[in-house]
Amino acid sequence: MKNNLIAYSHDIYALDSGYLRSQLVAVHLIVHQGRVALIDTGTFETLPYVLKALKNLGLNPSAVDYIILTHIHLDHAGGAGVMMEAFPQARLVVHPRGARHMAAPAQLMAGVEAVYGKARTRELYGNILPIPAARIIEAPENTIIHLAERPLLCLDTPGHARHHIVIYDAYSKGIFTGDMLGISYPELMVNGKPFLFPTTTPSQFDPMAMRQSVERILALQPETAYLTHFGRLANPQQYAPELLHHMDEFVNIAQTAFNKETQKVGADNTAQQTVASSISHALRHYLFTQVRLHGVALNDAALDALLGLDIDLNAQGLALWARLALPNAAS
Repeated sequence: MKNNLIAYSHDIYALDSGYLRSQLVAVHLIVHQGRVALIDTGTFETLPYVLKALKNLGLNPSAVDYIILTHIHLDHAGGAGVMMEAFPQARLVVHPRGARHMAAPAQLMAGVEAVYGKARTRELYGNILPIPAARIIEAPENTIIHLAERPLLCLDTPGHARHHIVIYDAYSKGIFTGDMLGISYPELMVNGKPFLFPTTTPSQFDPMAMRQSVERILALQPETAYLTHFGRLANPQQYAPELLHHMDEFVNIAQTAFNKETQKVGADNTAQQTVASSISHALRHYLFTQVRLHGVALNDAALDALLGLDIDLNAQGLALWARLALPNAAS
């Protein structure tokens, strides 16, 4: 197993979870006075990478005090059950809306199966283990978790999901944003400048809430953002306007597609998948155009490999948002 641990300043580390491809999902570690907090978990297949990272840092599993989930989508939370078994001292920290799903994950799994299908869900995420409620800390707005003497502030940040939190570390002036500050893949970096775009995946995308959450993150004036997809982003304030512009364009694409399809058959009969397919086609064109304007030289096949899953999932989330938010769009 390769050593994929990335060391940042202030005793913050990232490791590649190994989910689907390289540099798709990061698990972040904060180490302070020999104690450890993990931010997000990847999937059940990520545990060996975390154990190796701890060993390389001279730490054992009993050093892990907290596993903190930015939200309970399974690329962020699918490994929580097996990690809680492996780290006997750990407590799970999660938004109150997500706590019951981690204690009893059957409904969560059913929702994921509705997106991926049962067989693909089991292939990607295995069997999600329930976590005893006594080991779960619910983290509503302004919850502070102390890692030794290091305070970690949890803030309620809906928009991507209603069960999303970000974690602000005043010690480093860094913020762990999960999916709330978008996606920034290293392959799209040009001359040190990232390309940042939003994630509007099923099933709780809310553009107004997302904008407010992004603005709230920036109001903290973090020096660094740590993105689950993927890694460290310095001076995040400078990239937020472009991120929000892309979100607005995603919404415009969804509105156009929904209006077009409802004009054909009426709002009551518009097929969700038809709208999602139309949105996906337009999103692909938009994102490919934007990354090339950014300076990325990858061909269509490479961009499809890199962005195809995000495009399809974003389209599903946008289609659902349009159906719920624009019921009379054609009238």
